[in-house]
Amino acid sequence: MKERKKEKTLAPGVDFSAAREMSRYLTEPEAMYVGAPGKHGYLRLGFEIDRDGKSILRDLDRRHPLIVQQELYFDEEMPGMPCVYILSSGGPNVDGDRYRQDITLHKDAFAFVSTGAATKLAEMRFNYSGLIQNITLEENSYLEFMPEPVIPCRHTRFISDTCIRISETATLFYSEIFMGGRKYYKEGELFEYDILSVCSHGERLDGTPLFREKFVIDPMSYNPRNLGVMGRFDVFANVIVMTSPDNADKIYESTEAFIDKGNMLAAGITRLPNKAGLLYKVLGMEPGPVKKMVRGFCNTVRMVVKGHRVPEEFPWR
Repeated sequence: MKERKKEKTLAPGVDFSAAREMSRYLTEPEAMYVGAPGKHGYLRLGFEIDRDGKSILRDLDRRHPLIVQQELYFDEEMPGMPCVYILSSGGPNVDGDRYRQDITLHKDAFAFVSTGAATKLAEMRFNYSGLIQNITLEENSYLEFMPEPVIPCRHTRFISDTCIRISETATLFYSEIFMGGRKYYKEGELFEYDILSVCSHGERLDGTPLFREKFVIDPMSYNPRNLGVMGRFDVFANVIVMTSPDNADKIYESTEAFIDKGNMLAAGITRLPNKAGLLYKVLGMEPGPVKKMVRGFCNTVRMVVKGHRVPEEFPWR
């Protein structure tokens, strides 16, 4: 009897055709075409509670160049929390790369997800790089998503769209850190990328919309150094916390908004509409202090929601 050949499922599509800001960058790359094998990365992570009450990575599917290995349990404050790092074997994002990441936490599951290194966006001459993320949190689940910074090089074109579907009883800590560019490369190339388009939107599990935030940075059309945008700052962190109104009130009251002109560091906090949670932003000159601020805010969130501290970051991170 012949063995039945297992069919390999295709990765879900990544479509940004509705994004008008990217319509200038639709030329097919002269090398590998848009979404070619190795340029269409896909990752699916599914966390759940096992029969012993431990949170585990139950579901994993990936397509090259995205890589995730076995979950780790190194958080001494929450030893039952799986810690997962997303890696890429393809180097920096280049012309025509399309990526999609689907992360689901089932009822009562909890997890920490990050990246192994900063996301580098290489110089692009023809097309752009795009990322779609779908994050789903079911009842009483908890996710900390804290990737390393995004570094756009000169003439980078990048777009991302993150859809968050979350239960009223779940908590999400979602952070993004964007560098202005390779600050110390040759003469420096801050804000010399072509376009950076970032959208995040949240909804309940039944589809009820909660919020939508989108910013499009086009340095050639509008200078990010203008007052009210980046000014003199070089690094920007955007943090979304979706949690219950009671938790959000406690986190808000425990978080300080400030401008430290001496150390060139600033932070602010506001509430998301529809009692969805909080929005926290940090500005700085270097990634280290900004990452420390984000991690400190995560500590506040975890203490309120879980009653545990966030451990000190590894010194090599």
